[in-house]
Amino acid sequence: MAIIVNLDVVLAQNKMRLNTLAEKVNITAQNLSVLKTGKAKAIRFDTLEKICRALNCQPGDILVYQDDEE
Repeated sequence: MAIIVNLDVVLAQNKMRLNTLAEKVNITAQNLSVLKTGKAKAIRFDTLEKICRALNCQPGDILVYQDDEE
């Protein structure tokens, strides 16, 4: 997969649990878990915005592109 999801890293840096983030952004913990594990096929921009606001980060802190050929 070319897109790496670093949500777990950003959560750890903010000392926040997944369930706490789920409550803050009004999304189920299960859906956030799918995103965190990299199994999500898409993310809505408004959801990404809420996550970034709650974690005080940029989208690039959570999502990173890595070429599969590297």
